[in-house]
Amino acid sequence: MVSSSSRRFAPLKQGTDELPPGAKKLRGVVFDMDGTLCLPQTYMFGEMRAALGISKATDILHHIEALPVAEQVAAHEAIRNVERAAMESQTPQPGLATLMSYLDSNGIPKAICTRNFDIPVKNLIDKFLNGSLFHPVVTRDFRPPKPDPAGILHIAENWGLKDERGIADASGLIMVGDSIDDMTAGRKAGAATVLLVNDVNRSLAEHAHTDLVIQSLDELVDILERGFVGRECIDE
Repeated sequence: MVSSSSRRFAPLKQGTDELPPGAKKLRGVVFDMDGTLCLPQTYMFGEMRAALGISKATDILHHIEALPVAEQVAAHEAIRNVERAAMESQTPQPGLATLMSYLDSNGIPKAICTRNFDIPVKNLIDKFLNGSLFHPVVTRDFRPPKPDPAGILHIAENWGLKDERGIADASGLIMVGDSIDDMTAGRKAGAATVLLVNDVNRSLAEHAHTDLVIQSLDELVDILERGFVGRECIDE
C-alpha cells in the first residue's frame, strides 16, 4: 500500500498548545561531523584516494575492507594521517554554538554518526563544544558505516528508543548531515533528515531522502521551536 505523509515533531516552544496532526515528540538529534558540525574539508577525500592509489569512483572504506587483512592496518593509518593534518584547520559551522545551546537547554539528547575516526571528532568537541555532551559517538569503527542505517539505530537503542516489538526505533530522531550517505542512512533508519546545504551538495535538496533543507545550523532553532514539518514523502 502506498501513502503520502511527512515527518513531524511537536514544537519545543514552551506553552505551545497546537500540535501538527501526527506530530511526535522529538527524542534526539544525530549529527554527521565533517561538513555538518565543522565546515567541509572535502579536499581530504582526494588526498586519501591518492594515498591509497584509488579512483574517485571507489569508496574509501569499502576499498580498505576489501584489502588483505595484512594490508588494512597500513591503509587505515594512511587515511588517518590525512585526517590528523586536516583537523588542525577545523572550523565550526556558523550557528553551531547557538544550536547546541538550544538543544542542551531543552534537554534534547545529541549524538554523532560519522565515517571519520575518533581523534578528529574529539578535537572538534574539545575545541568548539566543550561542555556539550554527545553520546554515543559512532565512528567508522562501527560496522557497517553510513549509508547503512545501523549506526543511527544503534544510537536509538542506546537511548532506549524501541518499538512495541523491542526493536530499535529511530522515528523520533532527526539526522542532520551534508551528504547522500547521511540522508540515506537517516531515511532507512526511519528518522527525519535535514540537509545542511552548500555549493557542492545543492542537488541533494530535492532528493527523495531529504525531508528539510537548512543553510546554517541555527536555522533549526526556529524550526524546532515552531514544530518540525518535513516534506511530503511516499511510504510504501
